[in-house]
Amino acid sequence: MVLMNESTILVIDDEPLIRAVVRNALADESVRVIEAATGREGIDRAAAERPDLIVLDLGLPDVPGINVCAELRKWTSAPIVVLSARHGEHEKVRLLDAGADDYVTKPFGPAELQARVRAQLRRARSIPRPGGAGPLEVEGLTVDLARRVLTRGGEEIHLTPTEWDLLRAFMAHEGGTMTHEQLFRAVWGRSGGDPQAYLRVHVANLRRKIEVDAIRPRLIVTEPGVGYRFRALD
Repeated sequence: MVLMNESTILVIDDEPLIRAVVRNALADESVRVIEAATGREGIDRAAAERPDLIVLDLGLPDVPGINVCAELRKWTSAPIVVLSARHGEHEKVRLLDAGADDYVTKPFGPAELQARVRAQLRRARSIPRPGGAGPLEVEGLTVDLARRVLTRGGEEIHLTPTEWDLLRAFMAHEGGTMTHEQLFRAVWGRSGGDPQAYLRVHVANLRRKIEVDAIRPRLIVTEPGVGYRFRALD
């Protein structure tokens, strides 16, 4: 299955079976998958190979995966998709705040992993990018972020300035999960208070305007206890 032309993906995982599953899910004639079995080896291979995307396991034998993520993020902007057997919300928030772009919880299916990786490669390669050459088509919506014009079926939908900032932040991170704190800083430029409670009202208002069914949203998906994921192009 073609993910993106001429991509190199690094898989850092100490389990040969998991590495094989990821390799079989992602590798094809245009995608090269390279592997590392430890955190230190993964950092070295990332520095040498400069992959387009990194799949990182949290449970490594030598260095905690979250530390590997933080180290990688010091010098590479390549998307990092974390594999984790841990289900704790706090752990997910920590890894996203450490620089991960998304996570997949074990056990996972190949289709889910492919979708998450596709979304991250699209975003990293600026296809599309908010504020780019023209309006974007998203689930029946036409979004012109540069002019702040949003229409559905030719009819304009009014958004408040905060709702526009929310939509811009979501679209800039499409396919990835943003924590409540990350989203709050992206929109309001500060921390403090209770971001989850503050965002709940604004996200609900935005959903009512852009979702076909705000009760069962398809665009702005809640990641319980963690934040939100905008999945316009999944």
